[in-house]
Amino acid sequence: MPQHLIGNSMKAFLFISLLLSQPLIANDKLGLPPLNIPQNNPQTAEKIALGKLLFNDKSLSADGTINCASCHQIDKAFTDGLTTSIGINQQTGTRNAPTVVNAAFYKSLFLDGREADLEGQALGPFINPIEHGLADAKAVTEKVRTNRQYLPLFKQVFGVDKKQLSITHITQAIASYERTLIAGNSPFDRYFFKNEKTALSKSAARGSRLFRRKGNCANCHEISWNNALFTDNNFYNIGVGFQRINPQIENYIAQLQGEKNSINFTLQQQSELGRFAVTSVIKDLGKFKTPTLRNIALTAPYMHDGSLKTLAEVVEYYNKGGIKNRFLDPAIFPLKFTKQEKQDLVEFLKSLTSNSLSFD
Repeated sequence: MPQHLIGNSMKAFLFISLLLSQPLIANDKLGLPPLNIPQNNPQTAEKIALGKLLFNDKSLSADGTINCASCHQIDKAFTDGLTTSIGINQQTGTRNAPTVVNAAFYKSLFLDGREADLEGQALGPFINPIEHGLADAKAVTEKVRTNRQYLPLFKQVFGVDKKQLSITHITQAIASYERTLIAGNSPFDRYFFKNEKTALSKSAARGSRLFRRKGNCANCHEISWNNALFTDNNFYNIGVGFQRINPQIENYIAQLQGEKNSINFTLQQQSELGRFAVTSVIKDLGKFKTPTLRNIALTAPYMHDGSLKTLAEVVEYYNKGGIKNRFLDPAIFPLKFTKQEKQDLVEFLKSLTSNSLSFD
């Protein structure tokens, strides 16, 4: 933690007070469901402020250059604008950084769903060798314990001293901060949930109907009668990236079934296994979690590998029916949109940007 920000426990208290006086993200919930807070990690203003400090602390990485905000930047709606993210020593990862905004509503975290909650997710990047690059949870905890400026804050928030401070306290604080990063109230929300028909342009309104009908987009990017997370929290193979492993996949399946084959995937190819890496179920090969579409216009590039640069490219990808492979979801097929329909869909997607989305 930078010493010019906090030099002693009194400065720490003043800094936290300053953070609490500033807005995080406009907490405008139109279009969002109620937020469930875990009973074992209740929200407090002090815990949220501590979580924000940890989220932005580059000392919690092996070379002192990476923090959570490196990949989840405020001015990019908590993404990084890169095809795939960059970690310590300028290493390039294999997946695109998803937004943290509204992640508090997810039923699983990471693109393959390997963690069940924000507390579990918070540890992952710290011990990823490409991201923060720390050896394990113990190494993360020691980084915090040896920073004197943190100790009075953890004492205040959790009532623990240096020896009692654990990785659970660290991840709970970060998760508490992330649960404040929510935003609704887009033009679509006002159009759909408040019946303000002038909230959308004629093009975006046509796109809304295409999204829910001809495009079948709402089958996965769900809209219910009183809220819309624009995700069903499920996993699908839509073809993106699977071409990297498709030529080898039959040999790989044979190996899994105990036949005499051998195959070695590169790190990028391992990433393309998707949900299978969590479940070891063959039908999950190449499946990734349905992303939220809220604020999608702010979070380019798109797909788990960042391979599509614009919303127009995304619409065209689905219009063509994806990239064929043995595990492609049957809901992915050519849609035969006209040029105008594709433009209308893009305008609709732009209408999912929160009207009062603001970052400090």
